[in-house]
Amino acid sequence: MLVDSHCHLDFDALSEDRAGVLARARSAGVGAMLTIGTHRANHQVVKDIAESAEDIWCSVGIHPHEADSDSLLAEEIVTLTQHPKVVGIGETGLDFYYDHSDRARQAESFRAHCVAGRETGLPVIVHTRNADGETATILKEESGAGALRGVIHCFSATRDFATTALDLGFYISLSGIVTFKSAEDIRQTAKAVPEDRLLIETDAPYLAPVPKRGKTNEPAYVAYTAAYVAELRGMAVEDLAALTTANFYRLFDRATPPAPTPAP
Repeated sequence: MLVDSHCHLDFDALSEDRAGVLARARSAGVGAMLTIGTHRANHQVVKDIAESAEDIWCSVGIHPHEADSDSLLAEEIVTLTQHPKVVGIGETGLDFYYDHSDRARQAESFRAHCVAGRETGLPVIVHTRNADGETATILKEESGAGALRGVIHCFSATRDFATTALDLGFYISLSGIVTFKSAEDIRQTAKAVPEDRLLIETDAPYLAPVPKRGKTNEPAYVAYTAAYVAELRGMAVEDLAALTTANFYRLFDRATPPAPTPAP
């Protein structure tokens, strides 16, 4: 069984054929998917999607791109997490590559999500791009204020940042980027992440892995990333699937694993 630990099932590229997307994912061995909250307007949508199937979970949060136009106080995030299908907070973080929102507002929003993570005990889903130092500083400070856990999603940062995140107890999630020709630094980090801190994801509909690069990504394609990472780490893909699935349910511990299929 595989888990797509980060996808956007509400985005148009996937919602137009959601039934087909989900069927292909399940046929590819994907036993659970986490669809992500990015702004106020999509929270009810992702909750509805998660409610529609036992193998779909969701998160709530404000993407850093939305920080100028949308915000949530920590107590508002806590209230949103009371839905039983919400298993994580975010995605949140800092994106200084696109700078779609003011950097100070991004940081303020990020800290509010961390406060909510401490108060609820739910994992924080962190987006960071071109902001390694600033993200590390916030994670250190917020972790210093109390127990905080989470994942660096769609990892594309430096090895030093990975070390900082791991030292703080965070998980590292690899997307299709690890298969890209230009991603040698990420591959070196991918080989070094401890087995009990590794997740895989698609970030669908973005970043389809080789050999699907250039196509609309979808949860079924997490199987390609799993196979690539397994080969990279010198292990059987079945073992990689088993450990990343176990890691998902350990981190997102409000999610319920599927019941074992009875033997015939």
